[in-house]
Amino acid sequence: MKKTTIALIAHNQRKTELLNWAKVHREELVKHELIGTSNTSKLLNDMLELDVKPFGHGPSGGDILLAAKILQHEVHKVIFFIDAETPHGHEHDIQTLIRTAVINNIPIALNRASADLIIMEGAEEEV
Repeated sequence: MKKTTIALIAHNQRKTELLNWAKVHREELVKHELIGTSNTSKLLNDMLELDVKPFGHGPSGGDILLAAKILQHEVHKVIFFIDAETPHGHEHDIQTLIRTAVINNIPIALNRASADLIIMEGAEEEV
């Protein structure tokens, strides 16, 4: 059975929140292929010993790279802890990523509550 690829991303102000979420769901996460932007993947790999493969820095085109991976059917779920309170210089890239996920029917979580639903849905499929 092919593993599901899950992208894990967080804005700087939400990285700790993503780290805490991943700690809670680590047992489920290790069953999947994990990718993430460079800083987020390093944090998760260092702190939780996960194997999150980096694909680029968000503000330097990482969000666009992830959108391309979605278009190439390489990503099945996206967990993106966004900081909706702070303006981002790459806001257009973020919107492109979100739009690409929506148009291609890829589940995308933008906060902890929706991330919980997406990861629990994966666990239920295995039963």
